[in-house]
Amino acid sequence: MAEPHLTVKNLVMYYRTVRGEVKAVDNVSFSLPRSKTVAIIGESGCGKSSLAKSIIKLLPRNVSVYKGVILFDGVDLMKMDEESFRRDIRWVKITYVPQAALNSLNPVIKIGEQMIEPLLLHFKMRKTEALERAAKALKTVGISEEFINHYPFELSGGMRQRVIIAMSMLTNPELMVLDEPTSSLDVLTQANIINLLKTIKRDLKLSMIFITHDVGLSSELADRVAVMYAGQIVEFASADEFYRNPKHPYSQKLMDSVPTLKTDKKLDFIPGSPPSLLNPPRGCRFAERCPYRFEKCKEPPPVINLSEEFYVRCWLYEKR
Repeated sequence: MAEPHLTVKNLVMYYRTVRGEVKAVDNVSFSLPRSKTVAIIGESGCGKSSLAKSIIKLLPRNVSVYKGVILFDGVDLMKMDEESFRRDIRWVKITYVPQAALNSLNPVIKIGEQMIEPLLLHFKMRKTEALERAAKALKTVGISEEFINHYPFELSGGMRQRVIIAMSMLTNPELMVLDEPTSSLDVLTQANIINLLKTIKRDLKLSMIFITHDVGLSSELADRVAVMYAGQIVEFASADEFYRNPKHPYSQKLMDSVPTLKTDKKLDFIPGSPPSLLNPPRGCRFAERCPYRFEKCKEPPPVINLSEEFYVRCWLYEKR
């Protein structure tokens, strides 16, 4: 079996706040094969975006704990100093597409000037050559080359999101981290962006981490699925197995809440609210909302391997 392109082992990242430590990423592990996509799904506030920023080391100043292993092509990124990581990895081999495109673009600088910054900094490219590459990248994502001289506020929300995606492609990366790239877009624009990402994945053979709270949308891109709840991954499975037969009670509830066109099923919901990441429960973090909870759920559930690469964090599968 080929070595995974990305392997995350026991990753921990806590924030320091005036109310205490926020356990945003708490002992997270998963792997991603080359040219495949892992979708990280879960409710808002479960730690998905914090996980993305932990992987690319875009950490806020109030981080109190940051540890674990992040292997990228066999190299532990956690052992790299910030200067080496900035020079050789971030926006070179690993790029990032944030949630809000408008907030990520400077409103008083033209699109082209912002797009070429990684090329000027990392590849010392001449400005004219960099602008030519940026124009071609815009064309690839379906935007006319003339928009390279426009300002962000002159573009629609979908066009700005395409600009960010084009920018993330400029350095020919190996891995693209997409943090809810369609969250603020209408349904039609969402579909166009997803189709664009499918084309990019197929043509450029990119590996992707696709973060979303939209379970249905995740099925469009995912080869593997990581279900995140209260700072932890509670299920990691192949996409085929997950969408057909989710194992964790939380995953089952998520799938039961998604309407389908081909079957007439009764929609369900998840009662209650997620626990606070300031003081998560000692045992199973989903226990208070779980219809199958029993006495053992008061203890931290083990990670049960369902196969060599896939697992579930739940006492119900202990005998396996």
